[in-house]
Amino acid sequence: MGKKQRGQAPPAAAPGPEEAESSTAPAPVVEPTPPKEVVYCGVCDWPVEYCEFGSTFTKCKEWLKAEHPELWDKYYSEDALAARLGTISLEAQSKLEKDTAKKEAKAEAKAEADMKKKMSSQVIIKRIERTKRKHVTVISGLDKFGVDLKKAAKQFASKFATGASVSKVTAGATDDEIVVQGDVCYEVLEMIEDGVGVLKGIPADNVEIVEDKKKKGGD
Repeated sequence: MGKKQRGQAPPAAAPGPEEAESSTAPAPVVEPTPPKEVVYCGVCDWPVEYCEFGSTFTKCKEWLKAEHPELWDKYYSEDALAARLGTISLEAQSKLEKDTAKKEAKAEAKAEADMKKKMSSQVIIKRIERTKRKHVTVISGLDKFGVDLKKAAKQFASKFATGASVSKVTAGATDDEIVVQGDVCYEVLEMIEDGVGVLKGIPADNVEIVEDKKKKGGD
């Protein structure tokens, strides 16, 4: 009989049929989870299921009923409300209704005050004479009507093919103004009257053109 050699490992066993089959089996296919569709309210811009926590709840419901009646039925039909309100006490229901009415009244009062303030605001278009008979046009007050000044400056620059920038009215002031290179006062007024781009919604009666001539030396 032959002698066994020390240190020699026994031959590896061949894989069984089950092991061979498992090693070549494809990995299970995981189906991707489809994204959840979210509908945002056209009044408050929140997801429609959160409108009740805002201050425009009544208007939100009116919008939802007109635009997405199936979602209105899901959240605010008699059956849906009964299912929800049945889980809370009458006292809690009454408090919820009062809180909602109070929020809406406060929001309406604020909106009315903001509108009055806006309608009393003025947009000043100033023609300023610089050296060598050059002029710049300075527009202030656009921000009082919710106009994004950077977008408006970009719009003026594109319209008149010239420079336009946003700067402070005076040093340390919080208000900003738009400075457009060139005398374009009446062209800017016409853009406001026509409601071009971001200038939409500004009453023409609230716009005034002002002449600001540079004083000559010795005057």
